[in-house]
Amino acid sequence: MTQAETNAATDRIFVFQGGGALGAYQAGAYEALHENEVEPDWLAGISIGAINAAIIAGSPRETRIANLRDFWHTVSSTLDFGWTAQDNTLRRMQNDAAAMTAMAFGIPGFFSPRLPTFQQLFANPDQRVSFYDTEPLMKTLDRLIDFDLLNDCQTRLSLGAVEVRSGNFAYFDNRKNRLDARHIAASGALPPGFPPIEIDGRHYWDGGLVSNTPLQHVLNVNDASRDLEIFQVDLFNARGDMPRDQFEVESRIKEIRYSSRTRMNTDDFARRQIVRRAAKRLLEKLPPEFRDDEDAQILRSIGHEYDVTIVHLIHRRASHATHAMDAEFSRRSIEEHWKAGYDDASYTLKHPKWRNRGRPKDGIQIFDLARERHLQLEA
Repeated sequence: MTQAETNAATDRIFVFQGGGALGAYQAGAYEALHENEVEPDWLAGISIGAINAAIIAGSPRETRIANLRDFWHTVSSTLDFGWTAQDNTLRRMQNDAAAMTAMAFGIPGFFSPRLPTFQQLFANPDQRVSFYDTEPLMKTLDRLIDFDLLNDCQTRLSLGAVEVRSGNFAYFDNRKNRLDARHIAASGALPPGFPPIEIDGRHYWDGGLVSNTPLQHVLNVNDASRDLEIFQVDLFNARGDMPRDQFEVESRIKEIRYSSRTRMNTDDFARRQIVRRAAKRLLEKLPPEFRDDEDAQILRSIGHEYDVTIVHLIHRRASHATHAMDAEFSRRSIEEHWKAGYDDASYTLKHPKWRNRGRPKDGIQIFDLARERHLQLEA
C-alpha cells in the first residue's frame, strides 16, 4: 500500500497532552512532521496541548511553524539568561530560579500575577479564586490565530476542559461550536493558579484535572468509517527511574499523575480491537436463523472493522530537570524541549519500521520508535 493510498483512506490525528513549558516538545515534533508533509486532519489537545493545537489549526500551513515559534519565543522572552550552566547541579538551580521568577512575575503573553488590592479583592471574583490573570494569553491567541480559518473546519479541532460545577469532562469541537480564545484558555485554566473561564454561563477548568490526554476521546468518538493514524505527543513519561531524593520523588509523582496512563489506554484499546475483529468474524459464521438474534445484534454493534496506527512521541525528562519542569520557561529549556521533539519525530519518520509498515495486525499497530533512540543514547 502506497503512502498516497494510506492518506486517502485514513484520518490523521495529532493528540497533544498538557504539560506547561514542556509543550515546546510538541511544537518541535510538529515542525518535523510538517517538514515531512505529515499534516493533521484532526487535532485534539488539552491545556498547553490545546494552545499548540489551536495555533496549528488556526494558521495557514505556510505560517504554522512561524506562529508556534512566535508563541514560544514570547513566553520565554524574559527568561533568556544569555548563559547556561553546564554542571547538572548548577543547571537545576538555574531552572528552579527561572520557575520561581515566573511564579513571582508571570510569563509575558501568558499570565500575570494579580495585585492583592482592596478593590480587586472585593470587586473581582477571579481575584479570590486564582493567583494569576490569563488575559495576556487571550490577547496572544487573538494575535496569532485566525479564528475564521480555525472555524471553517479544514482541520478538525477538539479541546478538553472540565466543567467546574459538575466535574464532567467537556470537549469543545469546531465541528459543533464556534471556538474563540476562551475555549482554548478554558482547556488550560489550571487551578488554583488560573481562574475558571466562563462560556455560555458555565465555568471551565483545565482538562488535565480529569485526564491529561485526549487519546481516549479520539478513540471513542471515531465513527469507524475510516482508518486512524494517530500521533500521540506526550509531555510526561510514565516510565522512569527510582527516585533518589525528595526532589526526584516530586518529579516522578508529576510524571505518573499527568502521563494519564497512555500506554495502558493504548493496550486496552488494542484488546478491544481484537474483540471487534473476533465479533465480526463470528457473525459471518452464524447460520442465517441466528443473524437477527438479539445477541447477534449486540455483536454487530461492536464489530466495526477499521485499522488504527498509533505513534508514541514522549518527552523524556532531562537529567538536569527538576520537579518544576512544567513551570520553567527559560529560553534555553524551551529550545531544548523543541529540539527534543523535533529529533524524536524525525527519527521516527526515518525509521525503517515506520517506512516499511504494512496493514495493522488485528486492527492495530503501535510504534514507540523514539524510545529506541533514547535507549541507544543511554547505552
